[in-house]
Amino acid sequence: MAALDPADVLIELWNDAGFDEEALDDVAFTGTEPVLPSSFAVGTAAQASIGAAALAAAELWRLRSGRRQRVSVEMRDAAVEFRSERYLRIDGKELDDHHDGIAGLYRCGDGRWARLHTNLPHHRDGLLALLGCAHDQAAVRRALERWPAEKLETAAADAGLVVTACRSFAEWDAHAQGRAVAALPLFRIEQIGDARLLKFTSAQRPLSGIKVLELTHVIAGPVGGRVLAGHGADVLLITAAHRPAMLPLVIDTGRGKLSAQIDLRERSGRDVLAGLIGDADVFIQGYRPGALAALGFGPTEVARLRPGIVYASLSAYGHAGPWAARRGFDSLVQTASGLNLAEADAFGSAEPRALPAQALDHATGYLLAFAIMAALKRRAERGGSWQVRVSLAQTGHWLRQLGRIDGMHCRDPGFGDVRDRLHETASGFGLLTAVRHAAEMSETPPHWARGSVPLGTHAPAWSS
Repeated sequence: MAALDPADVLIELWNDAGFDEEALDDVAFTGTEPVLPSSFAVGTAAQASIGAAALAAAELWRLRSGRRQRVSVEMRDAAVEFRSERYLRIDGKELDDHHDGIAGLYRCGDGRWARLHTNLPHHRDGLLALLGCAHDQAAVRRALERWPAEKLETAAADAGLVVTACRSFAEWDAHAQGRAVAALPLFRIEQIGDARLLKFTSAQRPLSGIKVLELTHVIAGPVGGRVLAGHGADVLLITAAHRPAMLPLVIDTGRGKLSAQIDLRERSGRDVLAGLIGDADVFIQGYRPGALAALGFGPTEVARLRPGIVYASLSAYGHAGPWAARRGFDSLVQTASGLNLAEADAFGSAEPRALPAQALDHATGYLLAFAIMAALKRRAERGGSWQVRVSLAQTGHWLRQLGRIDGMHCRDPGFGDVRDRLHETASGFGLLTAVRHAAEMSETPPHWARGSVPLGTHAPAWSS
């Protein structure tokens, strides 16, 4: 299947979100595949998802100002932004790699591949306990000789760990979770409660005055919050001191946000969060499915605390199927769902091959922001509380539908190749060199009014 035209991909996204088709006349896409070394249309996914989010912001701006504006996205620029964490520098220096030494692909005892994700300490320690071996690649290889790949996958999931067996597309399509994902739409926007109309008023930026509570980590959810901040939302990132974090990702995705810490294990912390929800417009959560609901912050409870809220949930494998409650990350979903084996086949590789970007993470982040803005528009026109649901696996299924390209000989852009896409700003970590936003907007250019800061820098309160 040849790759789809990005403009056609955007039209489908736009219509599925319920936006007015007239706005599509205001967007221009330039550039063509390939822009990254892949057999998948990663550039198309980047351009379409980033363009959709920017055009949604333009539509909200029209509601506020009565004026339309031009939106443009160059495919190469979008692909660079899909790799933003790779080009990050502080005071001109690269940050230490956040990947753990035993993370990655291994052969199991049945000859099949499995991917281990051990970049968070509790996942690493739990897996070493399960395998009964030392923190050493050779020791892990020896231990895995005793495990069939799918048995390891199941045992790890049962222990709350993150491991996936490597599958082909055919195997994933026959799997119960693969079938469940295929039956889901790319994103879902649904009303979950009644509330009065909350219309947009005149403001300087598309999302000025919109308050976003973000309880996410790693890449996809934080990218969604970064997009909203880039269009003027007040985004308050909530983390906890006892939870691990990956510093390069915190810095890259923290642009534009306030950052506070609350311990939700304590009643006092839950009370603080409930108070923040009372003034919020959007609540984004990307933790293990069911974790926040168990603390009293599921969609129904949050909508009761704040009628008119847009409650956005991000998961690894979707909200239906036997894996709906499983933890997961981009690399694991790529492995489980067939993308890595298909990419390896295209490159003639004997080992599974990852995509040239965390494309599921980044695309899901932009689609999350896009769907949230669609829900905010519905709230302004119909009232109500709304729920948005996206997942990495649904995004992976969508990427497959975009078709295949001949990008195996495309140059992999290094830091020197993307200097034109970088800018320098002050941050709480030093002078930050980071990728600029790929979407150009004629009246409200996206930008981040706040620099990245260490987690917990601010009080858990909305800015005045």
